[in-house]
Amino acid sequence: MHELIHDIALAILAAWLFGVAAQVARQPVFLAYLAAGFIIGPNASGLVSSRESIATIAELGLIFLLFMIGLEIDLKKIVRAGSAILVTAAVQIIGGCLLGIAFFLLIGLPMGGQRWDALYLAVGCALSSTVIIVKILHEKRELDTLPGRITLGVLVIQDVFVILFLALQPSLDDLQVGVAALSVVRVAALVATALLLSRFVLPYLFHRIARLPELVLVGALAWCFLVGEIAVYLDLSREMGALVAGVALSTFPYALDVTAKVTGLRDFFITLFFVAVGMTIPVPTLGVVGTALVIAAFAVISRLVTVIPPLYVMKHGLRASLLPAINLAQLSEFSLVLIQLGVTSEHVPAETASAMSLAFVLLAVLSTFVIVRSDPLTRGTIALLKRIGIRDLDHKPAGAEPAGEASRGTPVMLLGFFRTASSLLAELESRKTELQEQISVIDFSPTVHAALTQRGFKMQYGDISNRDILEHAGIAHAKIIVSSVPDSLLKGTSNEKLVRDARALNPTATIIATSEVLDGVQRLYDAGADYVVVRRFAMANELLDAINAAEAGLIADKRAELDARLADRREVLP
Repeated sequence: MHELIHDIALAILAAWLFGVAAQVARQPVFLAYLAAGFIIGPNASGLVSSRESIATIAELGLIFLLFMIGLEIDLKKIVRAGSAILVTAAVQIIGGCLLGIAFFLLIGLPMGGQRWDALYLAVGCALSSTVIIVKILHEKRELDTLPGRITLGVLVIQDVFVILFLALQPSLDDLQVGVAALSVVRVAALVATALLLSRFVLPYLFHRIARLPELVLVGALAWCFLVGEIAVYLDLSREMGALVAGVALSTFPYALDVTAKVTGLRDFFITLFFVAVGMTIPVPTLGVVGTALVIAAFAVISRLVTVIPPLYVMKHGLRASLLPAINLAQLSEFSLVLIQLGVTSEHVPAETASAMSLAFVLLAVLSTFVIVRSDPLTRGTIALLKRIGIRDLDHKPAGAEPAGEASRGTPVMLLGFFRTASSLLAELESRKTELQEQISVIDFSPTVHAALTQRGFKMQYGDISNRDILEHAGIAHAKIIVSSVPDSLLKGTSNEKLVRDARALNPTATIIATSEVLDGVQRLYDAGADYVVVRRFAMANELLDAINAAEAGLIADKRAELDARLADRREVLP
């Protein structure tokens, strides 16, 4: 017991030191945890050498990791997911697994006879990292874009797929139809039991203890381990039980509070898990490095092959097809989880797990770099694809009206389309003014393109950061040019650059631009803008009206006024 405490202390200390270094180097922190585990583990310095300690640390960390992943799986979002997400996820997961099995069998890895390297690697390569993707897309403010929503939807469905694989994983050595069916029945029994308890028992219990934070935390942990033990009773793994416990808990009203309470403890045990995984990584041999490079290359290529075609066929355009593939092109933390389960079950050797871990590290570093620079990479790729004859949504059939002709008689042009522009068009519709017939929009969102076209607005598909696109769109003939998208959301350009390009192409138009910062107003005027909208001023006026209404006891009237405005409002972007 004292040895275990000593080893946990070393693991946390090493994780903290390496984590600080990772923050300085701007790398994902869990890569630091893997490196810390390797350094203190038996294959390097040997500061931690007890296999029992490593196994215990890893199992505890894995249980909490899966519990928290389960808590964050939103079943309602899966039910509401659009066809683009469901079809793309199905093609990516099923196609990735089938391609993976065929590829890894082709290069000589076994599948069957108590060795399942090809299957574990195929499933592991079909999964992407939620931690990396969400962190980077959040920093880039791309979570709420169409490619961002598709990416997140695929990630959620990947997590559900893992539940199905975990149901079959313990029976791989005796994989028969009857055995597989029994495993599925056991999982169904576990899920049904957990959902029934979370529906009819847990809300009552948590309602009674809601004002005692320590009991909420202890109750969540008790629930996690209870379902884990039920899973063991059903000949399933505790890890499977922890995942189901999290999913079941995510469906009841106190899930948000529970997640907040467990977060600190989760971070502690997830840290232990990654450090423990790092301890199991041997000093890489040339064979392990070569296998890791093959795994990494296959993971990237399989993403491109299985993500781009379905989105392109569903007419989402080249940009919205390429970006999700780029975002998803790495391995998941779940890939490490599955490969460690394979090692524990003696389905794969330690060398295969080491190669997967090394591939995970390589792709984590590479994808962090690539996703941050995905916009210029996508633009260059689209230009190349168009040159070789692949059509985008802006393709015009032979004999069609040339680009820009439709907008020559349009006095007002909106450059880019996001929520402000959506509200502007909704306001025009509600007022039924002639102005709505005089507006055209240029944007590269296929969703916006389809929605605006359906509602009768003039819409041109194009990338407003490209000056040639603006010229072909007929900007030289516009009387008023509006840029309502803030710089933080623009890709490959800025309001200042848009104003300069617009002024160069149309010296006489009235140009209205948007600024998020006060210092940017004069820069936009110097670039050629005639008026600058400072978005914070409008928000401040709205807040001031609400505060004055509250002081006068009229906040209910103010709210009724807002409700009346929202009642029949149909916006393209809600």
